[in-house]
Amino acid sequence: MMVLIGFFDRRADGQSVEDAPPAGGPRYGEPDVIRFRVGAEITASRGPCRNVLATVAVPLECPEQKVEILNEDVSREVGEVGYRLLHGGAMQGGVRQMMISVPYLRAGATARAVVDMKVTTRPILPPEQTDPLKIPKRITGDLRPFVNASPYIDVRHRSIVALGRETLGKVDDAASDWAMVEAIYDQVLEKVEYVEGPDKSALDALRDGQADCQGRSMLFIALCRANRIPARMVWVDGHAYPEFYLEDAEGHGWWFPCESAGTRAFGEMPLARTILQKGDNFRVPERKERLRYASDYLIGLPATRESGKPTCKFIHEELGR
Repeated sequence: MMVLIGFFDRRADGQSVEDAPPAGGPRYGEPDVIRFRVGAEITASRGPCRNVLATVAVPLECPEQKVEILNEDVSREVGEVGYRLLHGGAMQGGVRQMMISVPYLRAGATARAVVDMKVTTRPILPPEQTDPLKIPKRITGDLRPFVNASPYIDVRHRSIVALGRETLGKVDDAASDWAMVEAIYDQVLEKVEYVEGPDKSALDALRDGQADCQGRSMLFIALCRANRIPARMVWVDGHAYPEFYLEDAEGHGWWFPCESAGTRAFGEMPLARTILQKGDNFRVPERKERLRYASDYLIGLPATRESGKPTCKFIHEELGR
């Protein structure tokens, strides 16, 4: 059995979460530390199986969050445990997946791979000065995914385009770009009442006039992208909210979050929540469809004609502070 943990030694961009943020970017509050358990228990409940692979989303390292592995519980049936980053880098965000491979699992046996992590997350405070921040004039390759359509985010639908134009048309010509994005945020809060319910697309949230945190976030992102403002989804443990991207005069850019439920919070995130993924259009090698969230996944083959595919219990559990 081989365990690969190097992805968690430091951030992809080399910056620690304890580093001071650059001038003009978001500021950070006091860190919140929790222990988080992730992994999977794979059982050959329908007879022996082979070539099993489970992928599990784990907390993501990003400017406001650091992740350290504390300990591992890996049974002898497991062949290898590794990690991969889809998308990647502070600019693109992405998803970090734990990959658990099991070459062969005898009938009735269970392969277990569980990792306990220390997750340090800081709340995000608004920047001290917002007037210098601008919508980027040039959309680079790293930003292009965040102005295009994604699953559940139809940026070209006439209703989305019309509402975006209407919203920004009411903003004073002298207003800052920050104020323009804030007008979109307030429009979403006004148009869409927060109601717990099923996942909704941006268009469904607008048509229904009510949605939960995901639907509200999708609509905010769609309206931003329809106006060439980069925006993306942030998936946290039990919640989702959007981020938008602005640059200073030198072209240095940062992502700023907004709260999509509860107390109004624009350009800040007062609560430190465990961040799992950033983005809303993932291509996972083992799956054909585009995904707005790279959910846990299991593939495996029966080892005999009489056996069936394995079953899996995915583990995502807060262990406390």
